[in-house]
Amino acid sequence: MEKKDLDWANLSFEYQPTDYSYVSNYRDGAWDDGALTADHSIRLSECAGILHYCQEVFEGLKAYTTESGDVVCFRPDQNAHRMADSARRIVMPPFPEDRFVDAVEKVVRANAAWVPPFGLGATLYIRPLMVATGDVIGVKPADEYQFRILVTPVGAYYKGGVKPVKVQVSQYDRAAPHGTGNIKAGLNYAMSLYPSVEAHAAGYADNMFLDPETRTYVEESGGANFLFVDKDGNLVVPQSATDSILPSITRRSLVDVAESDLGYKVSERNFTVAELQAAAENGAEAILTGTAAVISPVGEVDAADKQVVYGMDHVGPVMQRLRETLTGIQSGEIEDRFGWVHKIDVE
Repeated sequence: MEKKDLDWANLSFEYQPTDYSYVSNYRDGAWDDGALTADHSIRLSECAGILHYCQEVFEGLKAYTTESGDVVCFRPDQNAHRMADSARRIVMPPFPEDRFVDAVEKVVRANAAWVPPFGLGATLYIRPLMVATGDVIGVKPADEYQFRILVTPVGAYYKGGVKPVKVQVSQYDRAAPHGTGNIKAGLNYAMSLYPSVEAHAAGYADNMFLDPETRTYVEESGGANFLFVDKDGNLVVPQSATDSILPSITRRSLVDVAESDLGYKVSERNFTVAELQAAAENGAEAILTGTAAVISPVGEVDAADKQVVYGMDHVGPVMQRLRETLTGIQSGEIEDRFGWVHKIDVE
């Protein structure tokens, strides 16, 4: 199978249409059989529920080529499960989890020529999404929905590859206390757009959002979770007192790797803004992690009254080991003892 003629090593994190998407529609209380389509557009009524009451959820995962030449995805069953949870939270019919994984396989297989070769830092980004297509004028759930999967080849999410990035503590909140911050719905990301544009204009890679109730605890960025390494080399996973952090599949995987493979102690707890400074002074590390970012070092955190520097000229040793181990499992260079890597037969 001949690959597309692309500059794989210099891809940006931008959308470009590929050969096929996948689509399935929900009508009369059931999902249809679904199929591949070469049509990359969605046709909606002006009264569609998505346009008025924001019933939309989505996921993000990647397909990539391993060292042995296999095309694989990483834990697609977990994306299926999280999307189903997200859908239930905003009263949408969950797409069956087994069919989700099957649809991922179908659309990756159909676009195998777009999966980047091994070793060039690029992947085929997979974006499952579901929107309310049925007409709704009063405030209520729609009765018709569309599930789609688009794919597009991408490079690194943060420019410059694996280099420390600067983030700022945002003056805005990403989500409401005990609201929808723990699901993957577009409405949460809309809340982060204005702060994100401000951060980028000021030279930051992303924001650090605090808990929306007390603005005391670190939560997440606009598109990734935070992890911290304390002075003793232990991993600290921020918890949310208001249930407003998205449960990251990549973060959960890193925690499992840290405990099982690398022998680090892991503490899942509230992490205060005040701890940022003390941690940096004691040689600790700060990390951004998610499907798009994978794992990226945070070199500096700026708040209104202080600048916390972890180091813009180096990658911390714990973060380096975590990244090498997780990406090694994903690429096939390290044995996958967890059964996370999902092979897709593209021949």
